[in-house]
Amino acid sequence: MKSQRQEFIGAHGHKLAARLDAPDGEVKAYALFAHCFTCGKDVFAARRVAQALTEHGIAVLRFDFTGLGDSEGEFANTNFSSNVADLVAAADFLRANYQAPRLLIGHSLGGAAALASAAQMPEVKAVVTIAAPSTTISITGMFSQHLDEIAREGEAEVQLAGRPFRIKQQFVEDAGEHNLKGMIAGLRRALLVMHAPGDDTVGLANAMEIFTAAKHPKSFISLDSADHLLTQREDAAYVANLIAAWADRYLF
Repeated sequence: MKSQRQEFIGAHGHKLAARLDAPDGEVKAYALFAHCFTCGKDVFAARRVAQALTEHGIAVLRFDFTGLGDSEGEFANTNFSSNVADLVAAADFLRANYQAPRLLIGHSLGGAAALASAAQMPEVKAVVTIAAPSTTISITGMFSQHLDEIAREGEAEVQLAGRPFRIKQQFVEDAGEHNLKGMIAGLRRALLVMHAPGDDTVGLANAMEIFTAAKHPKSFISLDSADHLLTQREDAAYVANLIAAWADRYLF
């Protein structure tokens, strides 16, 4: 596998840090990976999925959303809409410099962004969600105890995954403006929904709602005892290998 640093301009005009993982031989197709909420391109799940796909001839672009990881910008000024725009910008970067993505993968809120952005990527043939929410407003449940303060003060500092983040009222309002289920119903791409029954961050009911809203072809795979972030090496490897095997039917 070859891995190269990349950068492109995101939704707010900031430089976004990315990494393109490619097979040693011929690239048969390109994929785009959207990381989980407040995570980054270098979390183990993203790296492991990318590595597995390169073994099947698929190059993967993974990047840090605006205000996260090595990307420029202020996280407090972002929202779900800007995440979707960043994802579309990443696809535009691939199209202009390599080849448009044919596979779109999203983890957690990144999965919701993948579902919402697919319509703006005509070349995408297949979409994969990992532990994704079925509504965007549900993400505010991760800091529900701060919602009154955010509404009153306009913003609040919240703890997410053990780190402090500033959340503004505009983030909350934007989260409530998206009809994700309508987007899923009109997806018109092959869809793979992956979710663990014991996920205590984004419950399994979300996967069922995504799957029910989608049209065929669609598939569901239970991730058994995996946690939300796929922190166990064997769980991330399992997910990566299944995505590679499933995508083969739709990409080539």
